[in-house]
Amino acid sequence: MTAAMIDICFNFTHTSFRGDEEAVLQRAVDAGVERMIVTGSRIEESRECLALAQQYPEQLWSTAGIHPHRAREWDAQSADAIRDLAGHEKTVAIGECGLDYNRNFSTRQQQLYAFEAQLELAAECRLPAFMHERDAHDDFVRLVERYRSDLQAAVIHCFTGNKHQLQAYLELDLHIGITGWICDERRGHHLHHFIDIVPDERLMIETDAPYLLPRDLSPKPRDRRNEPAYLPHIRDTVARLRGASPDELAATTTQNAERFFGLPQ
Repeated sequence: MTAAMIDICFNFTHTSFRGDEEAVLQRAVDAGVERMIVTGSRIEESRECLALAQQYPEQLWSTAGIHPHRAREWDAQSADAIRDLAGHEKTVAIGECGLDYNRNFSTRQQQLYAFEAQLELAAECRLPAFMHERDAHDDFVRLVERYRSDLQAAVIHCFTGNKHQLQAYLELDLHIGITGWICDERRGHHLHHFIDIVPDERLMIETDAPYLLPRDLSPKPRDRRNEPAYLPHIRDTVARLRGASPDELAATTTQNAERFFGLPQ
């Protein structure tokens, strides 16, 4: 039997999951994905993440934070709200926080302010930082460099960048989260050429469900909704590219996630 896996990014608060929560979790467990991190991207959503983790305590843990798309929502109460959520044992990281200059749903100034505030919270609460970056590499690196020594741990989730960017993140001692983007021959094939430079102890895998359904998954679900049950497909792709067996890759990434999020081993 292949080692059990942990999906480090599951957007379980998405409305598409409200009709079949238990079935989604059961399919995940049946596929060997025994634990999942439910990711918060707004204050209210982070509260929903915690509620789901408390409702399904064997399978779920949660994060608390404000995504860069929502940085404009950061206000005087945001830090206190995240601090309160961080006090629950089921909350295992601060985020999803970071910078996204691809769409700029919030201004760059708003994003930088909210990101820095959440890095400060991660350091204060002694929780890992769960981070997002898109088209904002230089600003992202400058800000993380400033706080990295104060952070217990940090992961750049859903890495889709180039080799130079990956090397910069590794120099910052970041963990790297890989999604089904690596299975996309149009946009993610470049990752095949350097995914093997990530040290074993820094690698984790994720679905980012319901988004980023692996493009080469067959058969595909009719609704095109991604879910944690498809994490083995990502595991197999990453294992092949790194010259490892699926079982080795699963065991390594699970151990990394357990250490990173402080999960029971």
